[in-house]
Amino acid sequence: MKVVTEIAEIREQLSGLPTPLSLVPTMGALHLGHCALIQRARDLVSPSGSVAVSIFVNPIQFDRAEDLRTYPRSLEDDLEICRDLGVDLVFAPEKESLYHPDHSTLVTESLLTRHLCGATRPGHFDGVLTIVLKLFNLFQPNSAVFGNKDFQQLALIRRMVRDLNLATAIVGHPTVRETDGLAMSSRNTRLTPAQRIDASRIQRSLRAARDLIVTGECRPEVFLASARSHLLAGAPDEFAINYLELVDPENLQPVAKVRPGAIMATACSYGEVRLIDHLVIKA
Repeated sequence: MKVVTEIAEIREQLSGLPTPLSLVPTMGALHLGHCALIQRARDLVSPSGSVAVSIFVNPIQFDRAEDLRTYPRSLEDDLEICRDLGVDLVFAPEKESLYHPDHSTLVTESLLTRHLCGATRPGHFDGVLTIVLKLFNLFQPNSAVFGNKDFQQLALIRRMVRDLNLATAIVGHPTVRETDGLAMSSRNTRLTPAQRIDASRIQRSLRAARDLIVTGECRPEVFLASARSHLLAGAPDEFAINYLELVDPENLQPVAKVRPGAIMATACSYGEVRLIDHLVIKA
């Protein structure tokens, strides 16, 4: 496995790798969810192709300095995981390798960012789209794999690829969950033991509200009131709902009527630790 830290090294190293190439962009602190993405990338290119992983805590997508400062970092462990999974190339740069001190160009999207994390984290998705486009330009991958857990991010990346006529195929992978239903996330390690146990309430509450569809209910406010009630029932004092919305899966705008396929999404916080999750409404 090759490990590179400078942009100048990427082209040279890529020239020696067999194609096709699949890229898995990450911010490190790899867990089983990331492993599933890497394995999916390998499936896409077969043993004869190549898999690249980027490990970079992207500073321009953080809207809170404290969140950036405390984001978990475990590069040596991450590299070991990549070796075990047969990754061909890891790109683990410092900020200075990717951003000039006076950088002033960002990728901005104007529709899909109006709600959910886009409304509650100003500038977040500008940072996400900018770094993803930079990685696509550097690697020119045939495909890139992202987790469905960050479904707004995935929708935005697909929109960027469509609107900017990029050649990379975007592949989503189902959310990988803990046995109690909590979506796997690097942020989970920042929860206290009690908060970690309690955090299963997030997916449990969304599922309880989703079940209203079988009664014929279609009013978004009823679904959201049910989810909110379940989320807050017996919650610890430091628990808060950042947002709770029902949106269309394509344009991420609020729905006027709940139909199968709509997305119920939430972001909840335990103090400074922010967790996101969603589910698809099914008949």
